[in-house]
Amino acid sequence: MSTEPIVGGIKQTEGSENSLEIETLAKFANALLEFQRVINTKEQVVAGTLYYITLEATDNDKKKVYEAKVWVKPWLNFKELQDFKYVGDADAPAEVSSS
Repeated sequence: MSTEPIVGGIKQTEGSENSLEIETLAKFANALLEFQRVINTKEQVVAGTLYYITLEATDNDKKKVYEAKVWVKPWLNFKELQDFKYVGDADAPAEVSSS
């Protein structure tokens, strides 16, 4: 099986939990809640990069898990939140989608 990325395919981003760039994007996507940490990140090369970020944030003193989709075109200084949705409580096992 080839380890080469598929053009336009979504790939797991290793080490993203410790990436300042990904943390900055997670905070951008999560403007109304108190950011806690990045749980997982995938990325897809399109006209720029789509980042699929699973993050933990505090809402009314309760830790919850959210999925954010952020579109970035660095050469245009463009960043746009495409989607942001609640997926479960951080204390309970959350089923995280693979999309």
